Amino acid sequence: MVNVLVIGQGGRESALGRAFLRSPQVGQVFVAPGNAGMALIGLTPVAIDEAETEALIAFAKDHVALTFVGPEQPLAGGVVDAFEAAGLPVFGPTKALAQLESSKTFAKAFMARHHLPTAQALTVHSLQEATAALNRFGAPIVIKADGLAAGKGVTVAQTLAAAQTAIAALYAADAAAPVLLEEYLQGEEASVLAMFNGQARVIFPLAQDHKRRFDGDSGPNTGGMGAYSPTPQFGQAQQQAACDLVDQTLAGMAADGLTGCGVLYVGLMFTSTGPKILEYNLRFGDPETQVLLPQVQNDFYQLTLDLLAGTAEKLALDGQTYCAVVAVDPAYPHAGRAYPLVVPDAAQRHYWVPAGVAKGDGNYVSAGGRIFAVIGAGKGLVEAQHQAYARMQPLQGDLATRSDIGAKGLH
Repeated sequence: MVNVLVIGQGGRESALGRAFLRSPQVGQVFVAPGNAGMALIGLTPVAIDEAETEALIAFAKDHVALTFVGPEQPLAGGVVDAFEAAGLPVFGPTKALAQLESSKTFAKAFMARHHLPTAQALTVHSLQEATAALNRFGAPIVIKADGLAAGKGVTVAQTLAAAQTAIAALYAADAAAPVLLEEYLQGEEASVLAMFNGQARVIFPLAQDHKRRFDGDSGPNTGGMGAYSPTPQFGQAQQQAACDLVDQTLAGMAADGLTGCGVLYVGLMFTSTGPKILEYNLRFGDPETQVLLPQVQNDFYQLTLDLLAGTAEKLALDGQTYCAVVAVDPAYPHAGRAYPLVVPDAAQRHYWVPAGVAKGDGNYVSAGGRIFAVIGAGKGLVEAQHQAYARMQPLQGDLATRSDIGAKGLH
């Protein structure tokens, strides 16, 4: 049997590790740096920070047959390039490919070049330029920090005053920051994710995550409060349109000489005039991973190996619907204190996905914003949603959740 290394520490990496552990070929899954809760679900945290590339390479050489990169920061920093240069099997995009996520300006230019549908946008580089452009655009308007922001660098401003406040805050932090001003689109959002190598790919069912902190999509953007998949409100034509956009993007990558493998995440808005691309990520989404990977009946290790070899295995799905509800610090997206956690028993650990979990004085405590997710499953969304909330109730303790994850799929 072989061992696998997953780079990262959150709920996405817990879900990836669990998927690899299900493979009959895999003996042990290491997660660097991981979190304290992962040991409860059979994963092995390793005390190497995701930015310590040389230490990660040294560990991988001695201990594992494959490395899978979870988060965006090491990808943007070129961790895959370094692993490839060391001759080590690694699944993730190169630094050049990761620019589709790490620079929104780069992504917009890519979409324009390859005639991919997206919102009109303008990149500005100063407060003066931003203010002038804002007066031309009007409100509502979407304001995006150009670089990585862990899903939190977007402001949807409904008024000019709100837009001016958001822009002033960005330029107070960096007077020369590249900032994207983008046309506001109306419609319903969905995420389509694919694992790829060149133009070989496997495309997962559509998912929908819940970015806003509070019920009814109110409050600030977060890294994600929950997700569900598949999405019953989107028909076959919409699912096919999403798949077509994945293939058009992969063809554009090939045309631009952006070679390699990884995960392509296309954030979509289904508008009255068809789907438009909101953003690209070049890694699995969090919490979408938690509701996508349980659907997959394939050996996930073999699926990844086959893609590394340039072949795409057909996805076998279990036909179930999954709903993930995320428990967060009550102050999230701001920092709060460490809360004692209810430790899941052996049965609960099968559907508990640790993210911000640390060891306290003999017990487990919260660390960070998103602490863990609980997954419900069922024949349809109603059943999955009901089970997720029933499973959350005894584990939630002092943490906060949204009460409406999945609601849009039930209209």
